[in-house]
Amino acid sequence: MNKLLMGLALLFSVNAQCASWQITYPRPVEATSTIEEYPLQLLALALDQTGVNYQLNPSENLLPKGKALSRLQDNREINIVWGMTNPQREKDLLAIRIPIFKGLIGWRLLLIRKDMAERFTYIQQLEHLLKLSPLQGRDWADTKILQSNGFDVLTERTHSAMMKMLGNAQGDFFPRSIIEIWDELANNELENQIQIQPTIGIRYPAAIYFFVNKKSVPLANIIASGLEKAIKNGKFEALFKEHYQGYIDKAQLGGRTFYQLDNAFLPEETPLERKELWFDGKVKDE
Repeated sequence: MNKLLMGLALLFSVNAQCASWQITYPRPVEATSTIEEYPLQLLALALDQTGVNYQLNPSENLLPKGKALSRLQDNREINIVWGMTNPQREKDLLAIRIPIFKGLIGWRLLLIRKDMAERFTYIQQLEHLLKLSPLQGRDWADTKILQSNGFDVLTERTHSAMMKMLGNAQGDFFPRSIIEIWDELANNELENQIQIQPTIGIRYPAAIYFFVNKKSVPLANIIASGLEKAIKNGKFEALFKEHYQGYIDKAQLGGRTFYQLDNAFLPEETPLERKELWFDGKVKDE
């Protein structure tokens, strides 16, 4: 019996090596930062660790996040998405529970109008910040997180629309993660009106995972195996630092006060106990 099982395992391994995996990801509607490049490089790294043959292809159509998730659930057009986890997404899709940005997506700096800079110097506690209205995407998981913490969130569909709202004083600040805020500010035509608030931030536990269709268990297993190998041999950390250590340094975390928010939408299965999976920033929390 053991020999039979070993033979089947070997056969599966050989088949997996010989198969050519066609992996289609959603073509983003907007490319305001390099945040879409890193997941693809990490996905390729994970697949390379396993030795499988694969091709990564963008979808033919532009797919906003909500539509991409729906297409993936229906097993149409794409077979992988990366996005913020929550209980509903983990119910609808198969999550590969390794936070690809090491939780740094939950570390938020604030884009503000330059004419609001002085007002933000008077914010000394979370209750002061709650009196202001943040901007977020209409179908973003972060929107519900902020709302559940007491913020009156204003929403729009696209990043460019939210930046215009901020510039037109329709909203007081736009929280963006450390890994995307610098590129977004530099690539926006309102850069001369907008700045990054220099002394405060917000943070909450959050994870962006790779998700596949519920039936795509073999694909999920291959990606998970490759990610675990990359974590163990240090290649995951090296790629993460290559992309984001400069942004982390630029954020000057030690000189900021971060207001800690709750994330009531974080699934119980989130691997918070695996410290090697998460960014550990030494900062002053309030």
